[in-house]
Amino acid sequence: MSIPTAIETSEPASPAPEERRPSARRWGTAALALAVVVGLLLGYAGGMLTPRLTRPGDASAEAGFARDMMTHHAQAVEMGLIAFDEGADPAVRSIGGDIATAQQGEIGTMHTWLRLWGLDPSGSEPSMSWMSDGAGLVKNGLMPGMATPEEMAKLHAAEGRELDVLFLQLMIKHHLGGIHMIDGILDVSDEPDVVKTAQTMKNTQQNDLTNLQHALERLGG
Repeated sequence: MSIPTAIETSEPASPAPEERRPSARRWGTAALALAVVVGLLLGYAGGMLTPRLTRPGDASAEAGFARDMMTHHAQAVEMGLIAFDEGADPAVRSIGGDIATAQQGEIGTMHTWLRLWGLDPSGSEPSMSWMSDGAGLVKNGLMPGMATPEEMAKLHAAEGRELDVLFLQLMIKHHLGGIHMIDGILDVSDEPDVVKTAQTMKNTQQNDLTNLQHALERLGG
């Protein structure tokens, strides 16, 4: 029987960086999921409104904007999570995570508005009916800038650089459509909290657009 050597009884060698990478990514995904949940809760808290004698009604532009933008944001969150979890480029993953976290928080804010106004989150008005040109902006049931089911399926199936470039292209279009909707509510609303939040959304998405476009140029997309 051989006597164990010092090498044999020492701690096993640390795994190579490439062996650690899947675990690190899982931890990163879990951390982002937690951040998204926290963002949603903070959004609910942040949606508490300044007391006013009147509040928007069911057919108001404010209610329509909140309902439609929650749907619009939900797709951006899904796209951002795909990029964060599956993207190859670190900058793309970071952008995706930031967008998912920020827009999930804004969903919470808008949901809180509707609850405090005593309104149903879904409503009965057609999509985009709160905007003067809204009906003409809905294409195949999709609001401005939203990806089609086929585009979302392609994004889910993509890998590597193809995924990165497709995400950037889709999110640029998505943000441009979202900003058009935000401009629509800024043109007609006099609700201080709605106007303040909408302006913050616009500023954030314009900054996102700069980062998205720079990343797309760098990747040659």
